[in-house]
Amino acid sequence: MPKKIVILNGSPRRKGNTSVLVRAFTEGAESVGHTVTEFFLDSMNIHGCKGCFGGHSSRECPCVQRDDMDKIYPAVRESDVIVLASPLYYWNMSGQIRTAVDRLFALEEGDGNLLRGHDRASALLMAAEGHGFEDVVLYYDHLLEHLRWKPLGHVLAGGNGEIGDIEGKPEISAAYELGKSVT
Repeated sequence: MPKKIVILNGSPRRKGNTSVLVRAFTEGAESVGHTVTEFFLDSMNIHGCKGCFGGHSSRECPCVQRDDMDKIYPAVRESDVIVLASPLYYWNMSGQIRTAVDRLFALEEGDGNLLRGHDRASALLMAAEGHGFEDVVLYYDHLLEHLRWKPLGHVLAGGNGEIGDIEGKPEISAAYELGKSVT
């Protein structure tokens, strides 16, 4: 059965190494009939969470703030799979993706929890100059545990400091296969 996949791309570079992984994952997923919607977060106007607890998950726009998260909420609501894609910044995900993930909390507030559970699954795609992914994978695993999302796997591509360094590396095929394996 075809799945609706949302990719939150937290890279600041449209043609960077993380985006290469995103393209490969997307090609794999689409090759087996899934629908993929990518949000390139760096080009979107997304404000940080205010911690106001004023969100209401069942509203069309669940957060009290009006910004480009209003484009993301409907896609996430309808999704079967959410892919987090980011370069590794100080042993964590980029600020762009962390801000969007924080704002997804509005879907857990108010009169219904539309984020947690719902047979959702997730994958993690990351590229980095180094290889120290342990801390971010620990965070990601805890996030999935909290959200009750099924982990589909991750592709962690170290040794990619400059744009294009990832070209020809096995992580591209791994991202393609991960996208293709979504069931």
